[in-house]
Amino acid sequence: MKRYSVLLTCLFLALGASSQDNTKTINRPDSTKKILVVEASCGQCKFQLKDKKGCDLAVRMDGKAYFVEGTSIDDHGDTHADDGFCQAIRKAEVQGKIVNNRFKATYFKLLPEPETPKPKANR
Repeated sequence: MKRYSVLLTCLFLALGASSQDNTKTINRPDSTKKILVVEASCGQCKFQLKDKKGCDLAVRMDGKAYFVEGTSIDDHGDTHADDGFCQAIRKAEVQGKIVNNRFKATYFKLLPEPETPKPKANR
């Protein structure tokens, strides 16, 4: 009996740890539509958008920024981490359309940060 309770506890811990992914992909891309790679960040902190109070996800395409509907800033990790949307402008794959000056996302996938080369140690 003790074995089963330990096994069950380990199973719950493993499930909890695997659900800690800090990024979320909404939906699947529509294969009939083009996937765009855009800049994504906090509209207020990084793109200087003024429409809302507080931090909200925005994308910048062709030099113009739009608030995003369909996913939120909190769906993609800690916004105030070093690589979070309030601190950095990230790249994302998106599909959707602009309606009433807002980007209605049907697909949103945050791309991983490019790895920065580590400095070589002097010997």
